[in-house]
Amino acid sequence: MSAHFPVPLSLSHAATVSLRIARQISRHGPDFPPEAEPLFKYVGELTAVLSPYMAGTGDPPEAEGQRTAETALRLGRRIVEQIVELKWGEDRLGQCVRNLFESLEHGEEGAALGLRAGESPDSAQRPTP
Repeated sequence: MSAHFPVPLSLSHAATVSLRIARQISRHGPDFPPEAEPLFKYVGELTAVLSPYMAGTGDPPEAEGQRTAETALRLGRRIVEQIVELKWGEDRLGQCVRNLFESLEHGEEGAALGLRAGESPDSAQRPTP
């Protein structure tokens, strides 16, 4: 079991983190290669799924929250695959990926995927065992 922050489900924080991910990948522009199209599609879908919970609107009832979290987790995994494929990984982007999964109650998975997305294993932001 890898070190991770055990954080309760927070779709409002996940929504904020999704915007940070969008901002980080947009730094590769303005002339994006065509192979980056799926990444931008998945990030757009992620922000759209989470945007209703932004700006302190609070989290929905448990069943709706779990469905939304599962959708966001699927998109997050696809985003990481695209980041790896494009070789766009970097420390801050990896931290955002880890934060996204933490806020969706999947901190352990997020710790591993954050590394794949470029987070430095020595980052002061990473949890320690």
